[in-house]
Amino acid sequence: KTYSVPYTQEFVDRYYKSIGEKIFDNTPFLEKYTFLLSNMSELTNMFSSTCRRLLYDEELMKYLQDSKFDAIMMDPVLPCGPIVAEYLSLPSVYFMRGLPCTLDYKATQCPSPFSYVPKTFSSSSDHMTFRERVKNFLIGSSEHLLCYLFYLKYENLASEFLHREVTVLELFSKASLWLMRYDFVFEYPRPVMPNMVYIGGINCVQKKPLSKEFEAIVNASGEHGIVVFSLGSMVSDIPMKKAIEIADALGSVPQTVLWRYTGEVPPNLPKNVKLLKWLPQNDLLAHPKTRAFITHGGSHGVYEGICNAVPMVLMPLFGDQMDNAKRVESRGAGLTLNILEMTSNDISTALKAVINDKKYKDNIKRLSELHLDRPIHPLDLAVHWVEFVMRHKGAPHLRPAAHDLNWIQYHSLDVIAFLLAVVLLSLFISVKCCLFCCRRCCFKKGRTTKPTKSKLH
Repeated sequence: KTYSVPYTQEFVDRYYKSIGEKIFDNTPFLEKYTFLLSNMSELTNMFSSTCRRLLYDEELMKYLQDSKFDAIMMDPVLPCGPIVAEYLSLPSVYFMRGLPCTLDYKATQCPSPFSYVPKTFSSSSDHMTFRERVKNFLIGSSEHLLCYLFYLKYENLASEFLHREVTVLELFSKASLWLMRYDFVFEYPRPVMPNMVYIGGINCVQKKPLSKEFEAIVNASGEHGIVVFSLGSMVSDIPMKKAIEIADALGSVPQTVLWRYTGEVPPNLPKNVKLLKWLPQNDLLAHPKTRAFITHGGSHGVYEGICNAVPMVLMPLFGDQMDNAKRVESRGAGLTLNILEMTSNDISTALKAVINDKKYKDNIKRLSELHLDRPIHPLDLAVHWVEFVMRHKGAPHLRPAAHDLNWIQYHSLDVIAFLLAVVLLSLFISVKCCLFCCRRCCFKKGRTTKPTKSKLH
């Protein structure tokens, strides 16, 4: 089923292309921050208007209501799905990488201590210095405001459509099950709730045979093997100056480099680099001749790199990619480069290091073995839990009682205040009793030691 939206495919293509181009602009921070805010505003306008079109499409909503579905499955980052789930009174399953401002952990009432759980965009590991903990605390403290601004239009839309005041956090908290595309081989250990199921690596499918074209390229690489290079679907062409630097670096290694690239061909393109509009990424990474993976650090690509034990050179662009890169680097499975500041020599040095230094291959191989040593494939686990929610009309037994407490009760502030009052009252009574006893004793002593009159005349 489809429904109309208030923009064209050409607009969406132009919009994402502008984001990709802006990434490589070495503009001042203030200008880039202003661009980011305006972009976020435009993005929320675009997606909230899309949601409005869905919710007020009477024919489609009636169809959904009459169909009597068992459950609704969604990625809730743009919370139109949770609004539909609430309207239709359906148990919902979230399939996701994460929510802005760690709202996923807030909505599940999951403990998230600032001391060892790094916040999104902090680019920190779970072993933080004092300065990093200060930074993490400040980021965590400002999250509420950022998410309020990001989701304000959705809150207003949800309240209008459901005819009652509602918050986005309240909508998120109604989920029966959270299928999180995480795995502790990649993520830092942290508390999770019973209705959060980790299915990291769900996209790591079994290797398929390469087409004749790609098989020929791989076989022609000889003993040196290949390097797979992709910056994701949103950034398939880059500024010529940066492309020239990258091409120069790629020519310094003996491996054949398969580069997913649709931009203008750099004039210095070396013979060992093949430019392709599309790559069978997972199948190439699974090939025994693959020596390294140059990636932007998206979660799908990172998990494919882990599954297939390929060391990585990471060039994060935006979003959670900086945090993903930090996780890979902290595990000793790759190296991270700053896409704006990296030089041809930096790229060449990093690439040669992950190819030739045995420690990177050993570390990624260890991560891969840990990741693949599991009783059930993540896809089968996800299918089981989706069907579980459908069979049992939700999973209320996994929902913690914390949802029914206000913040005073949750942090036991009322209990602490009561106990403190009891202690202070007991102390007050004890002091008063001591003072009373002291006065009584002193009074009696005064009476017994009264001086006698002299008998001298």
